[in-house]
Amino acid sequence: MHETIEITTEYITLGQFIKLANVLESGGMVKSYLQDQGVIVNGELEKRRGRKLYPNDVVEIEHAGSFIVSKVDKS
Repeated sequence: MHETIEITTEYITLGQFIKLANVLESGGMVKSYLQDQGVIVNGELEKRRGRKLYPNDVVEIEHAGSFIVSKVDKS
């Protein structure tokens, strides 16, 4: 089961997503974590914090869980 993380924009970068999911608190921590560990995005290892995530992308973070991107319309 994935935890749903809602965004209001068309996409979100991986670095922003990790902070929004409350996995890590600062951009520096995200940068270091991604360089050292990386995360799994849609089944593939990803280390770029600028990677764009779109609705229905699945992000798996070791020791934190599995998350899915969901877009919420503001209207």
